[in-house]
Amino acid sequence: MFTIIWRKMIESQFLYLMTTGWKTSNKHKTEIWYVKCKKNYYVMSELGEGAHWVQNIIHNPIISFIICGLNFDGTARIVSAMKEVRLAAEVSELMKVKYNWDQGLIVELKPLDVQEQAKL
Repeated sequence: MFTIIWRKMIESQFLYLMTTGWKTSNKHKTEIWYVKCKKNYYVMSELGEGAHWVQNIIHNPIISFIICGLNFDGTARIVSAMKEVRLAAEVSELMKVKYNWDQGLIVELKPLDVQEQAKL
């Protein structure tokens, strides 16, 4: 059963990212391409830091996201392509293979473990 869910998650084209508006505190949902690398998920912003959802993350990194109906609570952060060269290259390659596109600001989505979620 777990293998079927895992395969669907890998093959899924989109995840749904929920951020909190930094001006309004309203919840915002963004449908976005993603890849999984090791224990985290990665998305790219074509507009860089100018995207509203990226601005929301800069102001409040607490996020949630949904993949194939599975809900995750977590944190997000911008990956520095200059400081994290290997990670940025790996994520870019995964995006290129999956979507034939790899241009944008990389944002890491880190799911919280059960103990971390209990603290929220």
